[in-house]
Amino acid sequence: MMAGEMKKWLRFRHGGATGFGTLTPSGISVHDGEMFGRNVASGRTLALSEVELLAPCAPSKIVALWNNFHALAAKLNQPEPPEPLYLLKATTSIAAPGAVIRRPSCYDGKTTYEGELGIVIGKTCARVSPAEADDSIFGYTCVNDITANDILTRDPTFAQWARAKGIDDYGPFGPVIATGLDPAELVVRTILNGTERQNYPIADMIFSAQELVSKISHDMTLLPGDLIAVGTSVGVGVMKEPLNTVTVAIDGIGELTNEFRL
Repeated sequence: MMAGEMKKWLRFRHGGATGFGTLTPSGISVHDGEMFGRNVASGRTLALSEVELLAPCAPSKIVALWNNFHALAAKLNQPEPPEPLYLLKATTSIAAPGAVIRRPSCYDGKTTYEGELGIVIGKTCARVSPAEADDSIFGYTCVNDITANDILTRDPTFAQWARAKGIDDYGPFGPVIATGLDPAELVVRTILNGTERQNYPIADMIFSAQELVSKISHDMTLLPGDLIAVGTSVGVGVMKEPLNTVTVAIDGIGELTNEFRL
């Protein structure tokens, strides 16, 4: 992807087949090839109303950050970490934009929304420097890192991060992957049932997008399509209504909207 080239990539299902392309004023410009490899516009255009939107990529792993914003660390009276603190979220937690998400029947506790920016990796990278990280970043997306809070702290001997955040459908992201953006200029807003609950700048991150990619790539190789959820800031809350509509909005990327049902 050329530096500064602004496009919005998405995946869809149409006529029983999965495809990908870019969002244009007239619809979806369908591409042939691979999103993270060689591709070319096919000349076909599909209307959004003709397709079922999917999560915009299929990551091999989802890395989710904890305590990565100065404002949230201060509110929680937590020390700012000297290195990124993260967990791996199950890929089976992925849900598409617009999907209806249900609390599992085996769990009756609190569930929270967490509006976040997501980094999508564009090419295999290992042990890259922060200066090299942008070359490995394909683009950015919206993430709702849904969490079953009561599971997280239920056992006093072990914090169950993977289980609390890995429930089926508890990881919606999309609707697109936007390229050519400076993440430090972005603002994340989360709207619950019509009321704005989060509004915070990505510039407040303790570790920048480039630092995250660099530091995580020294622990594990990042592959094309891998997703890094950079963490959330103040305003996280519980979804209490029988039907909850949650929108994570980032200007320049778009709006990720899902229903969560108790």
